[in-house]
Amino acid sequence: MDAFWITAQGSGSEGVPERVFPYWSFTKTVLAICALRLAEDGELDLDAQVSDAPCTLRQLLDHSGGLPDYGPLPAYRHAVAADEEPWPTETLFRRTMAQGVRFAPGQGWAYSNLGYMLARQHIETVSGQRFGALIRDMIAAPLGLRGCRLAESREDFAQVHWPAARRYHPGWVYHGCLIGTAEDAALILHALFDGRLVSAHSLTQMLDRHELGGALEGRPWTLCGYGLGLMTGEVGAAGRASGHSGAGPFSVNAVYHFPDLPRPVTVASFTDGHEEGVAEFDALRIALREGGA
Repeated sequence: MDAFWITAQGSGSEGVPERVFPYWSFTKTVLAICALRLAEDGELDLDAQVSDAPCTLRQLLDHSGGLPDYGPLPAYRHAVAADEEPWPTETLFRRTMAQGVRFAPGQGWAYSNLGYMLARQHIETVSGQRFGALIRDMIAAPLGLRGCRLAESREDFAQVHWPAARRYHPGWVYHGCLIGTAEDAALILHALFDGRLVSAHSLTQMLDRHELGGALEGRPWTLCGYGLGLMTGEVGAAGRASGHSGAGPFSVNAVYHFPDLPRPVTVASFTDGHEEGVAEFDALRIALREGGA
């Protein structure tokens, strides 16, 4: 288990600070930050329909577009396990959409990695920049992050801590997969909540959530929901938590901000395995300790 935390009084870590990890779905939070920044600059409209999708960018970012997910596809899982090369995006889109839409846009909620692939494509088309360049210019450079970047090849993944992941092709994560240290992940989320990455109005939009229910088995959530690129709800004694968990073939992570503690704290936790709840409980443990609960 490796973790990094930040409070107004300082920061700290468990594990080896130099280790590099895949961020998996925490990348969705970063993609949403880029979208909100572009919206602030007038370069895109969150509520305009996206090309190649029957829904808006906002609906893609909060998973209310009704699109299916490619994760459950047996052929996708087999190809990843067999260490094949990623499919062309057109092939992935066709195979995923063959499952059919889940509901009319805005009439429900269903987690969709395909939706985030389309969101990334739209953002890149509108901005005229690749996602990796947007991350560098909008987030990594302003925050002085030392190693956080978009992984695009097996060679990039050769740097990660988990030996089993070093030949994984990040192209299988079609919305993109960031790699970096636990510290860099915590710094990104902390900067989001202290106003250095988006405006207060944009952050309010990101936190405007779909209520998804109460306690989740094997996880610390007592109330859960989803906003724009943010899992957000409550985790018992710590009160509110907002951020994102992530899981891939070899590891899990939880990157969350806990604003209700006596000392608000941001925690990024990374571990091996397949259960996001393990990383979430560890982030909660550190938050309660460092937040003065």
